Amino acid sequence: MTLSELLTHLDAHSGLGLLDGSPQETLDKALDGEHRGPIAGEIVKALGGAGERDGQTPIDRAQAVKALGPLRLKYMGDDAPVEGFRMVEKTITGIDDAFNEEALKEK
Repeated sequence: MTLSELLTHLDAHSGLGLLDGSPQETLDKALDGEHRGPIAGEIVKALGGAGERDGQTPIDRAQAVKALGPLRLKYMGDDAPVEGFRMVEKTITGIDDAFNEEALKEK
């Protein structure tokens, strides 16, 4: 699965509003700090490897979940907004769903 495919799936199924334009535009905006949703932008930036991946870069489940690890810890902090933690957790669940759906299609 490419990063664009993952972002498109997450946007369509999670209700988090991760996309801000096309997947590549969304990545670019997240990297520039211009994503319309600050927390969603952080999530997209993390999934994009802070610029290491573009929309056509293949990404697997483990890479995607690992990329969100630092954000997850950040939003687990006592002074962090609860909404950030909920969004990261929902994104991780969405990643599992996307890869499960892909695996079922391949059978």
